[in-house]
Amino acid sequence: MPVEIKPIGILSKIGTAFMLVLLLDFVNPTLIRAQDPEFTQFYANPLYLNPAMAGTHRCPRIAMNYRNQWPAIAGTYVTYSASYDQHVDFMSGGIGLLVTNDQAGQGTLNTLNASLMYSYLLNLGRTFSIKFGFQGSYHQKTVDWNKLTFGDMIDAKLGFIYKSADLQPNRTVSAVDFSAGILGYSKSFFLGGAVHHILEPEESFYTGGRSPLPMKITGHAGAVIPIGGGGGRKRRGAPESSISPNILFQKQRDFIQLNLGLYVTKGPIVGGLWYRGRDAFILLVGVQQGFFKFGYSYDVTVSKLSNASAGSHEISMQLLFDCKPKKRKFRPLSCPSF
Repeated sequence: MPVEIKPIGILSKIGTAFMLVLLLDFVNPTLIRAQDPEFTQFYANPLYLNPAMAGTHRCPRIAMNYRNQWPAIAGTYVTYSASYDQHVDFMSGGIGLLVTNDQAGQGTLNTLNASLMYSYLLNLGRTFSIKFGFQGSYHQKTVDWNKLTFGDMIDAKLGFIYKSADLQPNRTVSAVDFSAGILGYSKSFFLGGAVHHILEPEESFYTGGRSPLPMKITGHAGAVIPIGGGGGRKRRGAPESSISPNILFQKQRDFIQLNLGLYVTKGPIVGGLWYRGRDAFILLVGVQQGFFKFGYSYDVTVSKLSNASAGSHEISMQLLFDCKPKKRKFRPLSCPSF
């Protein structure tokens, strides 16, 4: 006797498949445009934000990031990132390496990106510096066709038992990409901008299809204001107390995002609150002690997905190593850690 599949289970699978079909544009592959993964701890992943941030700490820095977006929704987005950067005196700037991996639809669509960066440091007087950043990337996008389900695979009683008649496209596409950024900063404020995917590389899985990765434009600015007794100066090596208002703007084709945020630092503890317009409030707590920094943030979704998404979780960790005493001509960037 055949086993009957519950309609709700079938509809759930169809819904997941339909979302992925729209994502990959398998039904009509004439034109589709992707969007970059997002991290909400912007300054805990500095090279991802702006290539001009390479070397801003001066000494070697390792950053690792993990993000789980909308874990309650089938086909969640999970993104990993790891980077290394430092200032190199004889190169008059910083170098950096960034690797990211983004998994969508429980690994159905996987994107791997590796980038090399160089930022040139230019000191303008005694109080202000400018950095120009350049980034070259190689990325590879892979689809697991075996994880996709389609309508012509369904039997009314037995569920998904047939083989789909849809033709399989290329499983992997790769491309070279370039980005650039600029950063200006003093001891108390900073502002910068970046342009990613300058050449808008092709990502279509279909031969002759059109799927350019849209250019992403980023602008960010902020200030660090010492608070507390003694003008907020450090006492016996303890971190100073401060507040840091920030703004971040991003545009990628039709997607526009404006984030307003505030960090408060008290000794080794950092707290943060961001508002991402019409989408989410971001709550953050971090610890910075010696060479180690750790942060956790949670996106409280306020859009129509709020009851179903379970928000987004993000974890960051940085290792800040010591190096030779700095030269007078180098001015480290004073900005939030997360």
